[in-house]
Amino acid sequence: MINGIINVYKEKGFTSHDVVAKLRGMVKQKKIGHTGTLDPDAEGVLPVCFGNATKLCDMLTEKSKTYEAVLKLGIVTDTQDITGSVLNSFPVTADRDQITKTILSFIGEYDQLPPMYSAIKVNGKRLYELARAGKEVERETRRVRISDIRILEFNEADHEVRISVDCSKGTYIRTLCHDIGERLNCGGCMKTLLRTRSGAFALSDSLKLSQIQVLIDQDKLTDILMKPEDMFPNYEKVVVLEEFTKNIYNGNSFRLEQAEHHTVLFLEGNSNEIERIVRVYDHERQFIGIYEYCSKDKLFKPVKMFL
Repeated sequence: MINGIINVYKEKGFTSHDVVAKLRGMVKQKKIGHTGTLDPDAEGVLPVCFGNATKLCDMLTEKSKTYEAVLKLGIVTDTQDITGSVLNSFPVTADRDQITKTILSFIGEYDQLPPMYSAIKVNGKRLYELARAGKEVERETRRVRISDIRILEFNEADHEVRISVDCSKGTYIRTLCHDIGERLNCGGCMKTLLRTRSGAFALSDSLKLSQIQVLIDQDKLTDILMKPEDMFPNYEKVVVLEEFTKNIYNGNSFRLEQAEHHTVLFLEGNSNEIERIVRVYDHERQFIGIYEYCSKDKLFKPVKMFL
């Protein structure tokens, strides 16, 4: 079985589910999962997990993202992007300075109302299913964080602005575009979307499905696989002594004195309240999983196992 993560470039026209389905056929393996949905018309970084790395899907989904989008001012659509039906159109009277200030005013936290055309469930139903049936339901706003917005290009003739957005998990960029247009009193929607970063995965390192197929044909897929342990470079490494290896293979906790001494020196002298997340390895330096160290009990407790 293949275990690891591949940084896939999702092309326009594919759903995230399509990418996973195609990869299942390409590698002849069922245990595959993606780490964050991209709309069919969106492109860019989509980390895909294989084998035991699928346990990382929820953790990687939580990571911050960076998107490049084109904001189209003067138009409001039902989907909040250019593919939707136009509900209203307005003249754009704001000048470049006003548009810039309004866009940058969204940096920070704000309460965002999820769009009806989204995969969020309300009373067991996906919002997009209700929207396609012509129904609109009440939704709760969600607090999102816009860490930064950079204006990359102005197209004043077409009332378009290309922006780069660093944001938290769960941020809808088309809703951000809609909200910017609303604040400018002219309406707005998203024309294009490109995810350029998802956590530690960058656009420059992503591969299209056709490129991945070439590597599979050449039996070089392992060359691009990132190991689960590579996702935790800042976590301290703890190696369990050989006589206690069976204990961790069974998913049990282990004590401080059951680890190699040199790997736990950093823990000595800490106060009883200190808890740390560490990478745990067996005596042969095989990655076992992520553990939490509770200094009060001098005990390592499993958080996520990757056996």
